[in-house]
Amino acid sequence: MTANEMPPMATPRVAAGALFFDADGRVLLVKPSYKDHWDIPGGYVEPGESPRAACKREIGEELGLTVPLGPMLVVDWAPADNEGDKLLFVFDGGILTPEQERSIRFGDGELTEWRYVDIDALDHYGPTRLARRLHTAATARSRTKAIYAEHGAPK
Repeated sequence: MTANEMPPMATPRVAAGALFFDADGRVLLVKPSYKDHWDIPGGYVEPGESPRAACKREIGEELGLTVPLGPMLVVDWAPADNEGDKLLFVFDGGILTPEQERSIRFGDGELTEWRYVDIDALDHYGPTRLARRLHTAATARSRTKAIYAEHGAPK
């Protein structure tokens, strides 16, 4: 390798989402119109945008909410066969108030439904690695300590 050549570097897609809860400890899931499973609110980070800023922007676009985000709960290395390398950030969205719930509006048309789901039922709403990631995020929230994960599992 010459001095001007650079070794190959990873160029992962980066996404960020928020983990919201209700007063009973259930997790807020949303149903995207373009997926066959449920997810958490969030989306891809745009060039020059931080994961936290992207998460706030996506919450505003998808749910019509402006909420303060808590700390990062999980960063997950989660490459996908059809999308390549991915880094996924999950932030603590906290507990939504009844007023915030009534204010939810699907502003950008990407979502069709939302609901709260018991943490033990997450496996029924999406891919296994998503359920693992959300369980890991809930654990991080209860311990008040961020967790590094790979494919949703703590490492």
